[in-house]
Amino acid sequence: MKKLESTFANMALSLVIIAVVAAAALAGVFTLTKDTIDDQKKQKEQKAIFSVLPNQGADPFIAPADTIDKEKDLIVYRAFTDATMTNFVGSAVKISENGFGGKFKLMVGFDADGVIVDYSVLEHQETPGLGDKMGMWFKTDKNNQSIINRKAEGNFTVSKDGGDVDAITAATISSRGFLSAVNGAFEAFNLTKPAQEVPETINDSVPPFLPEENLANDSINEQSVNAK
Repeated sequence: MKKLESTFANMALSLVIIAVVAAAALAGVFTLTKDTIDDQKKQKEQKAIFSVLPNQGADPFIAPADTIDKEKDLIVYRAFTDATMTNFVGSAVKISENGFGGKFKLMVGFDADGVIVDYSVLEHQETPGLGDKMGMWFKTDKNNQSIINRKAEGNFTVSKDGGDVDAITAATISSRGFLSAVNGAFEAFNLTKPAQEVPETINDSVPPFLPEENLANDSINEQSVNAK
């Protein structure tokens, strides 16, 4: 068999063939593993929903998801004690936001009063050893790092920007993105939480005035006038 001459054209052709074969192999691997990866993501999300909600001693009933913003993958999972959906426990809110390395996704849990119970980082592309510390940084009870058990108002900001939350050391951009996601999650929680019924109150210090008593008093007053 005649050996191909080592020319630029032959070298380029060889590289193209190698690239095509490699791309086909990668595409095949992606196709074979895509369903598995998607299933793993769904399982992680389901686990995160229950892990960030208030602990009621038993798994709560999760109402059908409310999709607020598809672009931000903003989805609210409202939780109740049972399927009657009369006793609201809180909500788990999934949201995506931009960090330093790209988009990341969070699951943030609130109780019925809007207090942050916990959070879970579902996906991220942050720098190892810096921005990727967000997974634990904002739940560590040290200085002003933690947001856990704090009433959310939608205005969390890092101390460098005049807020009261300590940013991750050397990862301010990642920290800003994280707190922006938490603020967005709270807005979605507030938008979808069930309206609370205000119970009617009765003032027991003032006895009710019955119509019969009113008529009796009018009759007495009229007799007094006639007697005069």
